[in-house]
Amino acid sequence: MNESPGTRLVILGVAESDAHAVANHLIGMQLTEQGFVVVNLGVCTPLSEFADALDLHPRAEAVLIGSLNGHAYQDLRELPALRAAGRLARPVIVGGNISVGSRKSATDRERLLGLGVDHVLSDASQLVLLLDMLRAAKAAELQHG
Repeated sequence: MNESPGTRLVILGVAESDAHAVANHLIGMQLTEQGFVVVNLGVCTPLSEFADALDLHPRAEAVLIGSLNGHAYQDLRELPALRAAGRLARPVIVGGNISVGSRKSATDRERLLGLGVDHVLSDASQLVLLLDMLRAAKAAELQHG
């Protein structure tokens, strides 16, 4: 895996209770085509494994978690404890189907943000733009520091 200093790296996976692999692979391919190094943890990934991956790859820009079965909130309920322990100290971006049922509400999104998820995306095509914006914001913060 090429982790040279200029390389952009992300950690990608699917939430613990979710075995949907297709979107994960497509997003991984999209990011690779855009020049990212993708550490893809695959499906059914416990949140602690995302934290372990970030420990192994501290240059990662973000942790990207997909959820298509609608159980994102339950799968990410350990996020506050991990963050309190100093782990997962990168933007956590969740995308996919974030709640069970056909009706979606702002409450579902707010619950995830309340756990400490930094961004909730409903459209995977916006992912690279969001990563670029986060990178620019971090660079500006470091510059004005």
